[in-house]
Amino acid sequence: MDLNSFSGTPNLFGLDYLGFRNLHTVFWNLSAAELVEQIIQRQEGMISRTGAIVVNTAPNTGRSPNDKFFVRSEFTEKLIDWGDVNRGFSPTSFSRLLMKLQAYFQGRDVFLQDMAVGADPVTETYVRIITERAWHSLVAQNLFLRLTGEKLANFNPVFTVIAAPGFQADPNEDGVNSSTFIAIDLERRLVLIGGTAYAGEIKKSVFTYLNFVLPQKNILPMHCAANVGNNMDTALFFGLSGTGKTTLSSDVERKLVGDDEHGWTEHGIFNYEGGCYAKTIRLRKELEPVIWKASHRFGTVLENVVMDPLSRNVDFDNSQITENTRAAYPIEFVENYVPSGCADSPRHIFFLCADAFGVLPPIALLNLNQAVYYFLSGYTAKIAGTETGLSKEPSATFSTCFAAPFLPLNPHVYADKLAELVQKNGASVWLVNTGWTGGKYGYGTRIPLAQTRSMINAALYDKLKNVPMRNDEWFDIATPVSCPGVPDILLTPEKTWKDSQAFFKTVSILTKKFDDNFQKYREAVSNEVYNSGPKERK
Repeated sequence: MDLNSFSGTPNLFGLDYLGFRNLHTVFWNLSAAELVEQIIQRQEGMISRTGAIVVNTAPNTGRSPNDKFFVRSEFTEKLIDWGDVNRGFSPTSFSRLLMKLQAYFQGRDVFLQDMAVGADPVTETYVRIITERAWHSLVAQNLFLRLTGEKLANFNPVFTVIAAPGFQADPNEDGVNSSTFIAIDLERRLVLIGGTAYAGEIKKSVFTYLNFVLPQKNILPMHCAANVGNNMDTALFFGLSGTGKTTLSSDVERKLVGDDEHGWTEHGIFNYEGGCYAKTIRLRKELEPVIWKASHRFGTVLENVVMDPLSRNVDFDNSQITENTRAAYPIEFVENYVPSGCADSPRHIFFLCADAFGVLPPIALLNLNQAVYYFLSGYTAKIAGTETGLSKEPSATFSTCFAAPFLPLNPHVYADKLAELVQKNGASVWLVNTGWTGGKYGYGTRIPLAQTRSMINAALYDKLKNVPMRNDEWFDIATPVSCPGVPDILLTPEKTWKDSQAFFKTVSILTKKFDDNFQKYREAVSNEVYNSGPKERK
């Protein structure tokens, strides 16, 4: 099947290809100012004192991974890596949901944004975002690549997302798990989202589609941020939500390529998007000036950030709604960014994890086999609020390639391509713990952001090149014995714990978790890759 063709004849001025008829008003490609007017008129949100739109998505304040499905058909049967993450959904059930949405939207207003994804002109893909709410349309405009001129006039969508938070599915009738659903039909290139207002579902649906298409074009899709130094040296920051991708890549001394999703070709990297979706909980101007400034701009959408309705002041410290507060803004709000969205292949790659156990070294240099091991492992700690259904306590998790919920294909497709590109370009790969030290979560403290920045900068500017390395006893990775701006004791985790027995017990638990998790890859990787990871101590 030609992935660049579309069954039917979609075009700028018609929705017949979706079966949408008898709509009340269709708002096509409104500007940010026009959308803000609609948001206020419809009472979808409020304007903060500094001009940002503030919205509330409760009760869904994070992604709903248990409610995401792929249509299982002859087309997808042998392509998708089916399992607990990639759940199958019948074509009949998908068609039933689409028919219900067609009926639901009759007589209603809809908002459309015709956008592009993929800053590399060769890989540019056209996406149509259809939403029930004006603020979702503004988020789409902020996050994806905006089109003008002939590209907009001749727009023909390759992929379509329909978001209807007011529509509730019937689990007994629709074949879903709850009233919320994210149903993806890769053959029809169509996503149906209902029962949730969380904007991250729109963003990640597009990401998932590209992660299916791009490997077929010999491109590595990546859940990472990227920035560039004055010497055009590119750095990538992999990691799940809350590990610091956006924070660490938003550096006033370096130009931002993008904060979350990129592709890596034979010629370099490119941003999927045209904006940022940054976490803002406990945001500090002095620590994260780039995100702080963007979060106070007109046109930015603040999702689930608490605001005083009288003063219109926002409180980034308030987690009353959720820990997963967000700011969605166009990348142009970042003063120091790369307009083309493209850059050279990386010199440095950082795997970020927020280790809730407090036993991983804060920075370590990985060899190629270790890079594959830790990429496939994708370890971090999930913090409450990132996904629906998490308890108040964080939990250790392993997310393949730091992107398991968004990877339709077999993990080895992504891992093998990463190894090939790292080796070809001679990139240095670092494992960075942005989590805890001196004890596990609840006992220790989070590694200060300023010290993590110092370690990142030391790696970026080759200040660790001649520093002696020690081999970590537990994880068998090379850790510097000193780093500018960082206390030496922090670089050796066991020295930061008051109770050495508690450390040994905790690190043994985590190394066992690593090995247990990696068993599912054991038969598909070399002995060198498997043996490069930590093993349970008896």
